[in-house]
Amino acid sequence: MCGREGRGFGYVHRLRHDQYPLYRFCSMRCLEVGAEIAKRTNGMIDKTARETQAIKDARPLFAEALTALGLMEPFFHRTAEDIDRLIEAAVTGYVESMQRQAGVKERTGTAFDDPIPF
Repeated sequence: MCGREGRGFGYVHRLRHDQYPLYRFCSMRCLEVGAEIAKRTNGMIDKTARETQAIKDARPLFAEALTALGLMEPFFHRTAEDIDRLIEAAVTGYVESMQRQAGVKERTGTAFDDPIPF
């Protein structure tokens, strides 16, 4: 958080090493700040420029969906940070689900899903 080299103080969001990066901090104070940021932003402490741009690019589509569903009014005066938090939560949930499902064979509901009887 402060820019000093991280030494010995680490944080992995939700202790999910398979899904989130390990962040290293120089002190408990920086660790506590970093952990709080990660909790608010679904594990992201330092978004890459692409991630930041992707979230900004998603705002108009999010607003379009809210408008189409008649839900824009409660969101109209929210800050960009609030909207970004919602977008990040939706994306994180989607990605986590896809990762969990990656190891499970998808069923299509066809006869080809059943094992071949011998």
